Amino acid sequence: MFFEGDRIKAVREMILADDLEGRKAALAKLIGHQKNDFLAIFEEMRGLPVTVRLLDPPLHEFLPSEPQQIKEMADIMGCSEDTINDKIKALHEINPMLGLRGCRLGITRPEITEMQTRAIIEAACELTQKGVKVFPEIMVPLVGNVNEFKYQEKIIRETAAKVFEEKGINVEFLVGTMIEVPRGALTADEIAEHAEFFSFGTNDLTQMCLGYSRDDANKFIYDYIDKGILEKNPFRSIDQTGVGQLVEIAAKRGKKARPNIKLGVCGEHGGDPASIDFFHRTGLQYVSCSPYRVPIARLAAAQAAINNDVVRQIKQTAEDAYSKAETTAKDVYSKAGEGLKNLKETVENSEFRKTVEEGAKKAGEEAKKFFDDIKKKIKKD
Repeated sequence: MFFEGDRIKAVREMILADDLEGRKAALAKLIGHQKNDFLAIFEEMRGLPVTVRLLDPPLHEFLPSEPQQIKEMADIMGCSEDTINDKIKALHEINPMLGLRGCRLGITRPEITEMQTRAIIEAACELTQKGVKVFPEIMVPLVGNVNEFKYQEKIIRETAAKVFEEKGINVEFLVGTMIEVPRGALTADEIAEHAEFFSFGTNDLTQMCLGYSRDDANKFIYDYIDKGILEKNPFRSIDQTGVGQLVEIAAKRGKKARPNIKLGVCGEHGGDPASIDFFHRTGLQYVSCSPYRVPIARLAAAQAAINNDVVRQIKQTAEDAYSKAETTAKDVYSKAGEGLKNLKETVENSEFRKTVEEGAKKAGEEAKKFFDDIKKKIKKD
């Protein structure tokens, strides 16, 4: 989306600009391209929700690296190649995946969030006016603190309100976040008070939870598997015991704070059958993955739904049978107790009791007479 044609030059110009005005001038060159992208996407997906993740990659991925590219940027920006090289060095990061990326870009450079939001909402408004149903979902990446989300959400909603006023039309849209930082998962209840959906970014969540660099893990991960330390590559199939707990915690806390929150997963795990089964059991509603994994993901999602529904049905049947048996047993016991009580009352209050008592008294008198006669006979003899 940002590397095609002249777009990458505008992106580089924005990154290398000395001030806000320079960055805005560069972004003005990008917004038309972005808007056209979203027009095409929304048109293609008419009637279906479209989740748009705001700019996420580290800035170094966009910077020029070849001498010709550096010279080109120097000409565009009217400065020397040494100046461009100095700016590139100043932007260098030791650990870019944990550096200036995700929502941190939108917080330090809010004009980026404004530009992307305007492009999304303008495209949605224009298609809505043409009768095309559009459901945009704007996703703030790499949130670990609720205040990061609130800062970005404010920019998004204020920008959208301006566009609605300009266009004379409103379009419903959602604002949510990617849960890909462990702290974000643990504080999901706070974030869900503001975010309308979660998409679990399990690629980053895995590397931050396990402390494994996704880009470097292949140097040791298969030794770990061969030696029985790991069962499988955690970047291909979700680590249900560790990373999975973070997903479960975030899903549970998110639902508690916002019962109707939309939950999904975005990453390579979204195309792994075992992972999809886990996500289904955890209560996630959709998966997103690379295009070539979509057929597998669809089949795995269907299998997970069927298998887990069967298990639930068996469990429910067993619970229903136990409940019914328990109710029957209690009813029988209650009726038996009532019968014994009635029998006791019948015996105590009826002629039967009187007859029994008279018979017992008569039998006692006859027995006494019998023994008295025997005593008399013994004395006589």
